[in-house]
Amino acid sequence: MRRLGLLAIALAALVAPRAGAAPQGRGIWISPERLASLPTTGPAWEALRRAAETPVTRPDLSNQEDATNVHVMAKALVAARTGDARLREEVVRACEAAIGREGGRTLALGRELAAYAIAADLVGLPPEADARFRSWLDAVRRRPLGGLTLISTHEDRPNNWGTHAGASRIAADLYLGDAEDLERAARVFRGWLGERDRYAGFRYRDLAWQADPALPVGVNPLGALRAGRSIDGVLPDDQRRSGGFRWPPPHENYVYEALQGALAQAVMLTGAGYTPFEWGDRALLRAFRWLHDEARYPAAGDDTWESHVVNFYYGAAFPAPVPSQPGKNVGFTDWTHAASLPLAGRVAGTASPRN
Repeated sequence: MRRLGLLAIALAALVAPRAGAAPQGRGIWISPERLASLPTTGPAWEALRRAAETPVTRPDLSNQEDATNVHVMAKALVAARTGDARLREEVVRACEAAIGREGGRTLALGRELAAYAIAADLVGLPPEADARFRSWLDAVRRRPLGGLTLISTHEDRPNNWGTHAGASRIAADLYLGDAEDLERAARVFRGWLGERDRYAGFRYRDLAWQADPALPVGVNPLGALRAGRSIDGVLPDDQRRSGGFRWPPPHENYVYEALQGALAQAVMLTGAGYTPFEWGDRALLRAFRWLHDEARYPAAGDDTWESHVVNFYYGAAFPAPVPSQPGKNVGFTDWTHAASLPLAGRVAGTASPRN
C-alpha cells in the first residue's frame, strides 16, 4: 500500500498543473521542459508541421486504420510548442468528438485512444470539456467490445493486440491520475517483457518461436537459442504469424506492430518514473537487435518512428530516417526523440525512478 501511495503522490505531481502555469504540457508523452527545448526548424519539424495542418475528419475509434489520431497528436505537439491557438482549438474539438466513437474490436480502440489522451494532455482541455473527456476515458477502458475490454486485452493477449491496448490503457491511467491501475498495467507490461514473476496471465497460441514452450513470454530471454540460431529478443506470439520456426527467419510485420504498442508503453511509463527500457534484460533493445541483425529486417514505413525511440533510450544506432512516418498509435519521434539530444531517461522523468 505504501508503494501505491508514493505512486499516487508522483502521479498527482505529473497530472496536476502548477499554480500560475498554463494547463497544457503535463507530461504524459514528453515533459514540458523537454518540449520547450525542441527546435522549430529542420526536416523533422517541417514534417510535423505538415501533419499538424492536415484537416481532420470526425474521429473513428472503431476503425483501426483511422489516422485522425496521429494528426491530432501532431496538432497538439505544435500547439504546445508554439502556443498556436487555432491548432489548440482543433485539438480540443477533436478530443470532444472522439467521445463515444469507439466500437468494433479492442484492437482498434488500443491503436486509436492513446493519441487523444496525449493530445488532450499537451494542450489542456477547457474545464467542462475536460470533465466529459475524463468521464468517458475512465469508462471506455472497461467497455466490452467483442467480448473484451481494453484492460482485459492488455492482460490476456501477448501480441500486438495486447501491446496497443496497454499503451492506451497507460495513457488513460496517466491522464486520469489512476495510480492503482497504472501500477497494475506496469506489472503486466513487465511480465510481457519476460519477467514472469511479475505477471504470467497471458494466453499464448502457437509456441513454435518460444524459447521455452513451458514458460512462454512476450519477448524471448537473453541468450535464447533454437537449433543453434539466436531467438534472443523474438516476439513469439507475433512472429508465429509467419508460421513455424525456420531459418532464415521470415519478415513478419506483426512484430513491428506489437513493438509500436510496446514502445509507446515504455515511453509513457518512463515519464511516470518507471524504468521499462531496462526490464527483461533490456528486452526492447534485444527485440530490435534481433530484427536488425538476425532477421535482416529493419523498420520501414509507419514503423520508422520506433527506431528513433530505441536509439534515444539506449544510445543505439539503428537506421532511423528523418523525417520518419507516424505509426498507428503515436509518432513524430524524429522530433521528440532525436538521437542527437540527451537520452530521455536522464531528462524526461517527472517522478523518482521506479523498478
